This record gives sequence, structure tokens and C-alpha cells, in this order.
Amino acid sequence: MLFPLADNAWILRWDDDSQQSTRQITALARTALNSFAADKIEVVPGLATLTFIPAGLFDEEVLRARIERLLEETDAVASEPSRMIELPICYDGECGPDLDEVAQHTGLSRDEVIARHLGGEYLVAMLGFSPGFPYLRGLPPELATPRRATPRLQIPAGSVGIAGPQTGIYPQATPGGWQLLGRTPVLLFSLDQIPPTLLQPGDVVRFRRIGAKEFAALQDSAEKGSGR
Repeated sequence: MLFPLADNAWILRWDDDSQQSTRQITALARTALNSFAADKIEVVPGLATLTFIPAGLFDEEVLRARIERLLEETDAVASEPSRMIELPICYDGECGPDLDEVAQHTGLSRDEVIARHLGGEYLVAMLGFSPGFPYLRGLPPELATPRRATPRLQIPAGSVGIAGPQTGIYPQATPGGWQLLGRTPVLLFSLDQIPPTLLQPGDVVRFRRIGAKEFAALQDSAEKGSGR
């Protein structure tokens, strides 16, 4: 259902919070972005929501009618193949400081945690928290682990973590409380890129394991390419 949000924004809510609803939300977001481009209406996908923020005044009934028409088209759009992106990830040494804690919580060995995390196929549900931070659905349920009791003051860019039933990636060095399993050397956010975020809602992510040496080489190449 569509609800008013603030003075000039509306939010569409889904009853369930699932991968299927995420696919419908991201498909509708893509369609809406194209449909509303000339109207300057921002479209923001969430975990079980889609928010519409017009740049100026906009008639609610007109917006509601247009959204309902888009919803009728969404099933066909949602069946289109997602963009598949493979990201290298290093689990070794300092790249995965919370592997032991996750293994202890889940009752699995370190190697089992790594294997099951690598075996997942992850759907980008939304971006948030910091620019380009992807919330990824598809974590094997046996790996679900609560956030750390005490967040870290700084987490290295590229860190891949777990918080409850989701996995995610820190694009920048920021504070955070997710359990860290590994790191990717791939740059997820850059103002020099168009669009600035590598991943988009609706993309599917797979991880490919690399060692510490390859991680260092790829990270060095990425930093040189970004001008840092």
C-alpha cells in the first residue's frame, strides 16, 4: 500500500520481507526511474519498501495512479535476468578477524564458514548506511550471526561482514558492528565513476576466493587506478 511520508513523499510497503519481494521492488524501481525521469521524482528502494520523493509539489492521486500502472507491469520486468557480478574476497589473516567468532557461534569450523559463505549467491536488496554499502540477501541461514556487542571505531574499506541473516560490504573505512569474514580489494564507490556505485539493487553477487598476495596486488592496482 502507498502511504504518505513527510510533507511531499510517499512510501510503498510490502507485506513480506523476502527475496521475491526484493526482486519486485528493484524491478519496480528500475521501471519507475525511467517513467518518472522527466518529473524529477527520486525513487529509493528499501528492504521491504519503495519511496518516491518528488522534487516539487506533486498530486498524490496522480502519483498513486501511475504507481499502480507500474505495479501491473512489474511481474514481467522482475523475470528479466539480473546482472551477475563476481567479487574477489580474501579470508586470510587480518582480512577475516571475526571468522573464529562466527565459527564458534554457528558450530562450524573456519573452513566450513568460508566454504558456505563462498557458496552463496547474493541479491543486492538496497544501498544504505554509507555511500555504496550493499545489503545482500542470500546468506546461508546456518551462518546467521548477531552483530558484535561492541562496534569497531573503524572498519577497513572492502570488509565483508555478517549481521543477522545478511551479508554486506563496507565501501569506505567507517565505524561498524558487523562480524567481519573477509575483504575485497574492489572499489565499490567512487565519484569518478558513472554511476558512482559499482553495485545496484537487483544485482546478484558471487564471491571468488583469493589469497593475501593477490589481495594486496589487486588493492594496489585499485588504489592507483582511483588516484589515491
